[in-house]
Amino acid sequence: MLLRLFLVFTIVPVIEVWLLIRIGRVIGALPTVAVLLAVSLAGAWLARSQGFRVVAAIRDELVAGRMPGAHILDGALILTGGMLLLTPGFFTDFIGLFFLIPATRTLLKRWLGIWLERRLRQGSFVVRRF
Repeated sequence: MLLRLFLVFTIVPVIEVWLLIRIGRVIGALPTVAVLLAVSLAGAWLARSQGFRVVAAIRDELVAGRMPGAHILDGALILTGGMLLLTPGFFTDFIGLFFLIPATRTLLKRWLGIWLERRLRQGSFVVRRF
């Protein structure tokens, strides 16, 4: 796990810097900054609107007496997408937007469900109490 975190925290910044340099060379420095700001603003608006929608859906499920498990997962993915959009760079913005768009979030939830089911069947998923 520590190795994975180390790789993420070293590889992602390298990808971000590489993309910033490549895109900056093609469109220029000022347009690159403008695109980053525009994507961040659009992502913040999308995160806010999707977040309010999910909170309302969770409230409706709780009022109806049902467990809002899928909506809680939506909320976690929206929160993750919003946090990724706070990180400057094209790579993390792309991944953050991927987490915020409802259609791609549905695909991600489906993939997470398959992954979790496989881990549970193999017995390799462990829940620890502290």
